[in-house]
Amino acid sequence: MNIIQNFENIKEELSSANYDPKIIAVSKTFPLKHIQPLLDFGHRVFGENRVQEAQIKWELPRAKFNDLELHLIGALQRNKAKDAIKTFDYIHSLDSEKLALALIQAEQKLNVKRKYFIQINTGNEKQKSGITKDELPNFIKFIEGKLNIIGLMCIPPVEENPEIHFKLLEFLAKQNNLLNLSMGMTADYMLACKNGSNHIRIGSKIFGIRK
Repeated sequence: MNIIQNFENIKEELSSANYDPKIIAVSKTFPLKHIQPLLDFGHRVFGENRVQEAQIKWELPRAKFNDLELHLIGALQRNKAKDAIKTFDYIHSLDSEKLALALIQAEQKLNVKRKYFIQINTGNEKQKSGITKDELPNFIKFIEGKLNIIGLMCIPPVEENPEIHFKLLEFLAKQNNLLNLSMGMTADYMLACKNGSNHIRIGSKIFGIRK
């Protein structure tokens, strides 16, 4: 597998459609040796979904590359808030007031500021995390001035047309004066970009199928 060629193919596809999103290379579950070619190539934006895995995997690259940018794209438990703040630059899964309070406290203790996407449960799925569209205005008021909220994130229901959910997220972002959208994965990133996404999360199309 040629990881660099995969990555270049994605960039070419995006460029040909005049899209220029931030490509978050989703490296979760892959060992560092598998990811290393992309690091050596110069890409610095990576996504993980487990705090502990990221802490271990990225300790040495963090020391070597001061422009490395790590994004937490998976669910975050409140008891991991402090470790997440230490490890990640961006957190895409802010999904409750209780988690927000834990992150505010962690930022204050560590004297750092991170960037956050609010996760929206666009499909109102009971098994999925996220704020509903109706809860969003009050949630934004609750954390206003306390956390640096830069945008919204969603993961559309598997069995539904993702464009419906991308359009909804784009509408909600504009309604709440948020400039960034984290949406689109390997199967639907071009459709996400068509609907305003500027942060796409691509894993298997770069690194191959996970075991």
